[in-house]
Amino acid sequence: MTGSKTGSKLVPSLFCLIGLISPIFGGDIESAMVDAPRITLTTTGIQGDAINVGLIGTKDELIGAMVAAKWQPADPITFKSSVKLVKSVLLHRPDETAPVSNLYLWKRKEDLAFEQEVGKDASRRHHVRFWESTKQINGRPLWLGAATFDTKVGFSHKTGLPTHHIDANIDADRDKLLSDLAAAKWLLSSEGIDFQLKHNGRNGGGDPYHTDGKLLLGILDGR
Repeated sequence: MTGSKTGSKLVPSLFCLIGLISPIFGGDIESAMVDAPRITLTTTGIQGDAINVGLIGTKDELIGAMVAAKWQPADPITFKSSVKLVKSVLLHRPDETAPVSNLYLWKRKEDLAFEQEVGKDASRRHHVRFWESTKQINGRPLWLGAATFDTKVGFSHKTGLPTHHIDANIDADRDKLLSDLAAAKWLLSSEGIDFQLKHNGRNGGGDPYHTDGKLLLGILDGR
């Protein structure tokens, strides 16, 4: 089975088992993914978003690809950025780089986060967090990511604190992200692998989600 090429549509037929991954990804991917964490954690240790994206490339390549695909880097969480986010939601003002809450993988918060605002404020947005793994595929870093869509601002079902609620279909944002990278001509190849052991769960805010269990793995153009 071969991976999809740049600009081609991502379709379910690309999905495969780890043992059937296209040779373009190299044999290293099998050992890299076998013990990879599948679920992020919140600051309090509650299970967060599911890992559903993997990208191969350097940090600069990842940033360049995401910006070219019209995903904006999220601001760090500070008092100023938090106030800006609140004003965006309450006053319906744009905030294309609003901060995202921290989630943890390998006991550290995300290395990079990106988003696409939908509508007139930051209450609805596509967003993804990335962690750089210690693994390399064909000499290039492997990044694992969790992509979801924020539908509105409300209160956590678990803590009662303000939070974004997510759309239950997390596969949709996973697929959109890879499609956006392909449209921006930054994706050399992509392939789906069986990854999640459970196909239903709840994130750190208590929102339910469902998935087909696939992780979309892509190779970035090394420019």
